[in-house]
Amino acid sequence: MSDPLQSALLAASGGRAQARVTGARADVMLDVTGLDESERAALELEVRRTALALSGIAEVRVAQTSERVGRTLIAVASGKGGVGKSTISANLAVALARMGKRVGLVDADIYGPSQPRLMAAEGVRPEAKGKQLIPVATRWGVPMLSMGQLVEPGRALAWRGPMATGALGQLVDADWGATDLLVLDLPPGTGDVQLTMVQKHKPAGAVIVSTPQDLALIDARRAIDLFVKAGVPIIGLVENMAGYVCPHCGEVSDPFGRGGAEAAAAELGIPFLARVPLTIAIRTASDAGEPPAAQGGDTVFAPLAARVAEWLGNPRGGTAFPR
Repeated sequence: MSDPLQSALLAASGGRAQARVTGARADVMLDVTGLDESERAALELEVRRTALALSGIAEVRVAQTSERVGRTLIAVASGKGGVGKSTISANLAVALARMGKRVGLVDADIYGPSQPRLMAAEGVRPEAKGKQLIPVATRWGVPMLSMGQLVEPGRALAWRGPMATGALGQLVDADWGATDLLVLDLPPGTGDVQLTMVQKHKPAGAVIVSTPQDLALIDARRAIDLFVKAGVPIIGLVENMAGYVCPHCGEVSDPFGRGGAEAAAAELGIPFLARVPLTIAIRTASDAGEPPAAQGGDTVFAPLAARVAEWLGNPRGGTAFPR
């Protein structure tokens, strides 16, 4: 009895099922490693249907098993707030997904979560399975988790470091299913939350976001120094809000300066990844939960994602930080 059943289940599950028959009952061990919730449910249903179709089987018990999946983490960080780090994180994740990457987004900015607005997921609370959260699906093919989905809108999180880092751990260690790449939108600065995340979850690399002016670059250097000291390679530097084109006359102005981040990257010996302009189109689309990277004709974030993907395929070792 068990040989025909095992053969049928192996074929139906792609080699993921092992069965044992006791009387009219089939006990099935089903490996669901790397599958998301819907894929697991569909596979279990197919296994049950296949087993019950065989003569002599009246009952099927299925136990799902899963190995821990190693995921690549990319930290998106800045030395200070207000430089557009969250916008870069959201659009980087969407652009990577459009390249075919299985990517998720973690809004690790515990005190100022903005990804629910940027990803059009406001008011959608994640469900939980056991002790694990299940990421919220988005229209852009990027599942996400944010503290902004777990607290009331406008409520301040007056948490000390251990509480914040514990909450961040729950977001990173959620049930990400088939996702094998996570983009982490970190809080600004170089404090306890950032340090704990780096030490515990060890990102493969970090993308640093800065605006062109000297003040922001001073703080960006501090963020770079944190990652270098923690042994996390720097993927590169993004210059955000780099130039404004007047929609009426076409004249280009640089309210925050121009080229400062690119010059700093050259000085520090790290790659310069992208220059993101200060445009009303990016601002309005982001506020509306319509990431520009998801739109046709994106020429800003797609090249950034391509450079990050290239780095992931050929990661460098450590990153020098001249003194």
